[in-house]
Amino acid sequence: MAAYIFRRIVSTIAVMAMVGIFVFLLLRLAPGDPAAMIAGKSATAEVIAGIRRQMGLDDPMPVQFLRWLGGMLRGDFGISIFSGRPVLELISQRLEPTLSLSILTMILSVTVGVSFGILAAWRTGGLVDRLLTAFSAFGYSVPVFVIGYFLIYFFAIRTHWLPVQGYVPIGSGLGPWLVHLILPTVALGLGFIAFIARVTRASMIEVLSEDYIRTAAAKGASSYAMLFHHALKNAGVPILTVIGISFAYMIGGVVLTETVFNIPGIGRLVVDAINNRDYPIIQSVLILTSGLYVLINLTVDLAYTLIDPRIRY
Repeated sequence: MAAYIFRRIVSTIAVMAMVGIFVFLLLRLAPGDPAAMIAGKSATAEVIAGIRRQMGLDDPMPVQFLRWLGGMLRGDFGISIFSGRPVLELISQRLEPTLSLSILTMILSVTVGVSFGILAAWRTGGLVDRLLTAFSAFGYSVPVFVIGYFLIYFFAIRTHWLPVQGYVPIGSGLGPWLVHLILPTVALGLGFIAFIARVTRASMIEVLSEDYIRTAAAKGASSYAMLFHHALKNAGVPILTVIGISFAYMIGGVVLTETVFNIPGIGRLVVDAINNRDYPIIQSVLILTSGLYVLINLTVDLAYTLIDPRIRY
């Protein structure tokens, strides 16, 4: 296990290095000049050139990359071009809304998705199974922003049951914090619920057809024991895999959800940074999210050994 973890850490460093090079070149080679955006439309070429020299954009690409990489290794994510504040400070201020939305969405997705999948597998061909199939098709095909606008229209504008947009910090009260996150959590989580439920159903159906399940039923084991003590544990590897994938894919969905519901999280920060060509913010967020993605994959791989003792690295 220790050797496997060491190999994964080495491969993670190599992957992050390639991601860093790709992100740096992608932003630098994309059309648009942040110096021109800062100077304004009426600025002269001399003013723009002076801003470029001040920002170090006139330096050769390798020099810019090594300067940025050295700062990242020291924990210095740079200074925002437009706000003039440290990037790490801006990210930390936006971290709570994004973490709150992501964690609540995963709790909802895993709880409801796994439960629906187990129930549909237990009653294959029944009403619940057919409803799950229809729900899965709906969750896959409808984009997050469409679901979000529908929820806003019905639950906020028409009925006034829930707030339209915004975010309340958890320090201001658990109730207001939760109320403002209900709609974005449901909008972001519907697709993941459908994905997790469908994979859970397929994995459970395969396990429930095994001989040892029929033997347990013949011995008088209860439905709860067969489903949760025998079947679910043996079907856990693909379910855990899809949960890890869902959490990683959620990073992209958070950007759309925060934009629709006007949540001041990291997703909104990235959108504003892209519009303003704020290189330090974009690069830092992409590197951090890439590292989180790799960490999730490593955690899922290590968790396999807890579910299935036959798996050894």
